[in-house]
Amino acid sequence: MPETIKIDEAIEILDITDDHDNVVGQQPRSEIKIGEFCNIRMVNGFLINGKGELWIPRRTTRKKLFPSCLDMGIGGYVKSDEDYDGAFRREIKEELNIDPDTIQYVKLGKLSPYESRISSFTTVYAVYTNMTPQFDTNNFSEASWITPEDLVKKLKNGEPAKSDLSLLVEKFLLEKSE
Repeated sequence: MPETIKIDEAIEILDITDDHDNVVGQQPRSEIKIGEFCNIRMVNGFLINGKGELWIPRRTTRKKLFPSCLDMGIGGYVKSDEDYDGAFRREIKEELNIDPDTIQYVKLGKLSPYESRISSFTTVYAVYTNMTPQFDTNNFSEASWITPEDLVKKLKNGEPAKSDLSLLVEKFLLEKSE
């Protein structure tokens, strides 16, 4: 059973949405049962190099959800005072120490948990760069570049990963290249 996330720092407030991603209220993240409730907003992003490889990190063992699992390069919840783009810009700075004003990124698309197997309303981005980021070691323990095809093979062979990773790679990175 998924557990409630506890936040030791300042209280993080997330928007609660209806089934069409319209904001209907707010709630502290610490009170939301992640994995049981999908009416929240997230952003995820991938770093893609000139060879078409993805920069894929592994979460630290200290993470409450998905410890030691492969992850998207960038990801997080949209706070109640943000839109999707603002959350993406904040997350790339926090997790990868990249100034969002120094890179170009594109929005690949948006998914609804009511139309796909995704865990929440999610907007997905891509950053095209050959730079290997200096990631936050509180979030990630290691990372490597890998092709989308090889990543999907690893996941299908049982490599532990965040629940949405395979879906996002297959939807936005494999289908686009065919």
